[in-house]
Amino acid sequence: MRHPRSVDEAIARFDEVVARYDGRSVEAVGAQRRLYGRNVQALGRKLANIGVAIGVLIAATIAFGLVVGPIGWTGLFLVAIATMCILVFFSARSDEPKRVAFSEQLPTKAVVQQLDSYLSRQRHALPAPAARKLDAISARLPMLESKLGQIDALDPLAQDARRLMGKHLPDLIDRYERVPAAYRAERDGEGLSVDDRLVAGLAAADTALDEIGGKLAQGDLDAFDTQKRFIETRYKDGGVGSE
Repeated sequence: MRHPRSVDEAIARFDEVVARYDGRSVEAVGAQRRLYGRNVQALGRKLANIGVAIGVLIAATIAFGLVVGPIGWTGLFLVAIATMCILVFFSARSDEPKRVAFSEQLPTKAVVQQLDSYLSRQRHALPAPAARKLDAISARLPMLESKLGQIDALDPLAQDARRLMGKHLPDLIDRYERVPAAYRAERDGEGLSVDDRLVAGLAAADTALDEIGGKLAQGDLDAFDTQKRFIETRYKDGGVGSE
């Protein structure tokens, strides 16, 4: 029996199993898993904030008792009310960060993760061909997030990628959803429906992101090829140990 060689491989195999039984693509399952991961992180931050707030309340209560005097039953009642207010306040706050309008100042990581969450939420509202295109786009986002974080945000390639992911792609989906469902199947002068136009637009975005990813990876590919050729030249034909 073959065991996973890494955590990434184990996660990939898990996604394949889930996709097989869930009827969704592996890419869709991976995008949903990343969304769940961000939600878990948000929940962790909420619990930490609750703990800090209650800790401050307890410390203030102890300090009051040491400096002023025992708080008594009335004080205990007020502390209980304050604790309930803290729990209600943090529980009422949404764990999901609000969608922030794109701007040139928005960090690249926020741009990519916001798009990833957005695509995962919108997938069920789109026709199946468009949903498959979203899956293909979602699969590219982790690599793009990593590579774009390594270059200057003012780099023209980074700016193109950021605008596509932060503005143009979400705008395409938003405008599609504003079209009444009864009119989406109507054919235009070229024989294409709104659904067809959406799929074509998503396909163009996927192609553009693939080209951007290829350009971002080119430096690593060149470095790998240089190192490979060095090793082949340095150590072939009994070259080990020679100067």
